[in-house]
Amino acid sequence: MEHLTVEPRILYFGTPVALLTTENADGSTNLAPISSAWALGRTVVLGLGRTGQSAANLAERPELVVSLPSPDMWRAVEDMAMLTGRDPVPEGHPPGFRHEPDKFAASGLSPEPSADVRPPRVAGCPLQLEARAVRIHPDASGMFAIVETAVARVHAAPHIVVPGTQHIDPSAWSPLVYNFRHYFGLGPELGRSRRSETPDRAAAGV
Repeated sequence: MEHLTVEPRILYFGTPVALLTTENADGSTNLAPISSAWALGRTVVLGLGRTGQSAANLAERPELVVSLPSPDMWRAVEDMAMLTGRDPVPEGHPPGFRHEPDKFAASGLSPEPSADVRPPRVAGCPLQLEARAVRIHPDASGMFAIVETAVARVHAAPHIVVPGTQHIDPSAWSPLVYNFRHYFGLGPELGRSRRSETPDRAAAGV
């Protein structure tokens, strides 16, 4: 296989979209779509713009919810693409950004109460993770904040849970994927890891 040496502006090589809810100083909620999140055990690491409202909120109030939308919610996510909770809009944001204090209304999404943290979950998202930020530090460039969070509670829609277990059914759950600034869902299953603990549907003839 031959390769080209390229200089892409971004490296979103297929990462799940997450909707992050945090608490503003006045008790209201900031809702923000993010495209840099990954999990290690019960730790979820977030990459946030250093000057954004989410990073500012978590530095003062560490509770948050990471809600993971399904592919059919992509338009609601995109409706927030040029909105910020900061007023005035921070320097360095691309042209066209505007302040919006109520991004739930702007996107057509709805909040629902959380169990253990103050920020609400995003209704309609099949997976919702209540968490607390435990460490925030700058990335190597100084442009972003890396937020390490500890997940306290996981909410999952019943249709994506393997019945009678605590396992998410990967054949039923499809995240919204941000692939070089385009939105995608998952395709058919290709295979399973030897470490998978969910039932082998192929072996069972399902």
